[in-house]
Amino acid sequence: MKLINKFVCCILLLSVVSVKLRAQGKSINLTSPNGEIKVAITLGDKIYYSVSDQGRDLLTKDHLALTLRDGVLGENPKLAGTKKGKGDEVIRPYVPVKFSTVRSVYNWVLLTFKGNYAVEFRAFDDGIAYRFITSKKGDVEVLNEDFSINFPQDYTLNVQQPGGFKTSYEDAYTHISSATWKPTDKMSTLPVLIDTKQNYKILISESDLSDYPGMFLKGTGENGAVSTFPKAPLDFGPDGDRSLKILKSADYIAKTKGTRNFPWRYFVITSNDKQLIENTMTLRLASKSVIGDPTWVKPGQASWEWWNDAAPYGPDVNFVSGYNLDTYKYYIDFASKYGVKYIVMDEGWAKTTTDPYTPNPEVDVKELIRYGKEKNVGIVLWLTWLTVHNNMGLFKTFHDWGIKGVKIDFMDRSDQWMVNYYEDVVKEAAKNEIFVDFHGAFKPSGLEYKYPNLISYEGVRGMEQMGGCRPDNSVYFPFMRNAVGPMDYTPGAMISMQPEAYSARRPNAGSIGTRAYQMALYVVFESGIQMLADNPTLYYRNADCTEFITSVPTTWDETKALVADAGQIAVVAKRKGQKWFIGGITNNQEKTREVELNFDFLEKGKTYTMTYFEDGINAGRQAMDYRRKTAQVKAGDKMTIKMVRNGGFAAVLQ
Repeated sequence: MKLINKFVCCILLLSVVSVKLRAQGKSINLTSPNGEIKVAITLGDKIYYSVSDQGRDLLTKDHLALTLRDGVLGENPKLAGTKKGKGDEVIRPYVPVKFSTVRSVYNWVLLTFKGNYAVEFRAFDDGIAYRFITSKKGDVEVLNEDFSINFPQDYTLNVQQPGGFKTSYEDAYTHISSATWKPTDKMSTLPVLIDTKQNYKILISESDLSDYPGMFLKGTGENGAVSTFPKAPLDFGPDGDRSLKILKSADYIAKTKGTRNFPWRYFVITSNDKQLIENTMTLRLASKSVIGDPTWVKPGQASWEWWNDAAPYGPDVNFVSGYNLDTYKYYIDFASKYGVKYIVMDEGWAKTTTDPYTPNPEVDVKELIRYGKEKNVGIVLWLTWLTVHNNMGLFKTFHDWGIKGVKIDFMDRSDQWMVNYYEDVVKEAAKNEIFVDFHGAFKPSGLEYKYPNLISYEGVRGMEQMGGCRPDNSVYFPFMRNAVGPMDYTPGAMISMQPEAYSARRPNAGSIGTRAYQMALYVVFESGIQMLADNPTLYYRNADCTEFITSVPTTWDETKALVADAGQIAVVAKRKGQKWFIGGITNNQEKTREVELNFDFLEKGKTYTMTYFEDGINAGRQAMDYRRKTAQVKAGDKMTIKMVRNGGFAAVLQ
């Protein structure tokens, strides 16, 4: 009898526990408009969610939380209400680096919890996103944010792993196992590209970042990843002419308004790598432009002197070249001849790096502005971020001088203070109709759409790294770095080498990759300001290449990925008006790649003349070898192109 009573008691206890678990484990499902991507949200001791595509589990039992000074939002959540809806909007970015018109279609659910906070999820046909929303009085101190993801099996993670939070986001990508990524290993910047090894890729990044630090990820050691953030700096000390040391940090990552939307955390999900190149998730989740009339913002190409050390030479250079008036006029003449909109005057134009108002005595900036205006070429000035911070009035002065843009360098941080600095700068620059290009920068996170005068960021292992910039790494950019926003990589080398033959330094700077590869970068890579990094002397000597490069737009009406395999090859067609361009790049594979292009993207009933540049027969050894050819093509035609190792293909169709 006692045994029966114990058994009954156990049954009753299990029943009570079961009822409690069912009450805690409320499940809310959200699907993408096409019904393929599904987010299953479960409320228990935490807010959990799992993500699947066409029934295949991709992320399992992920969870999220926001730790404030007075409590943890997302811990034992008490659901107060649920709303669901659909979104359908047309977005026309002022600086369209992929598409001039973007349609954003999604389903959403808003979960409101007791404690004055909510979490919004959105499901798109190409991914999902979520964010915290709070409605608390006064300011709040955010001690941490928990972005925790779990992988159902061992995935390959394509990551950029800096040595700490002080980073310019220029490390080469590493490719690691999710199962073996330990908390003691180096963390990763965003974006992160996940290869599930089962035909799916997942790109993780963030958007609408404002008054909050940038997110990093670190391994859990248990086949998962979790967020980590730089603490908010409180006190600074001197650190040379272009930065400050953080002497003291807070125990929180952000002190911010209690009523606000927090940054979006997003996942682009696809079984076709083409979709990574074409995705516009950062744009679709960004704040709308706050610049009423941005028509003064003029994206374009720029001739740039730093990479080639301001050293034009030859029979037409009858002056001592360097950072001086005659040399800069020579760059303006070159830009004017080829319709290049700007020249960038990098470090050396000013007398010192700390005084933005006193030019180098050998550089008459006002005369160059006058001369440039006469030649229809604008001037962009380089500055350290610290000098800008100490002289925020310079934007008005530069506007009065006639300066069109600034290139600001060496921020190398993404804590809350620095994120706010970015926004303060572009806001002040916008008041004075000056555009901004950030170098030494973190990745794009939506500010470029809120302030379209922010036309590019570096935050990439670009050609400034000379021999450290290799196609094996750069071929990931269309799928990762450029997949989240504009990228100032500084292409345009006219001295090309294969890696085993590389030996170059300024003023005779060179690049790894073939000549056709370099030319293709202008089509494949996206930036509101696109540099011509090499010496005007070499561009004059290679007029056919220069004419092509300077004909490539920096903004586009349409982007169509033709061939895509992340880390292996990217071939992209882009349209501006009635003209199409094609760019293709590949890695250091042994054998020459043969790729079939299908011209089904062309308008039917029209014949196009295609002028193209391909790797020459000896380009696999002598990277300077290329061929320029023409062909007639129309919609539906097919053509096989060949790319040698570290090679490329570039074309214009009109």
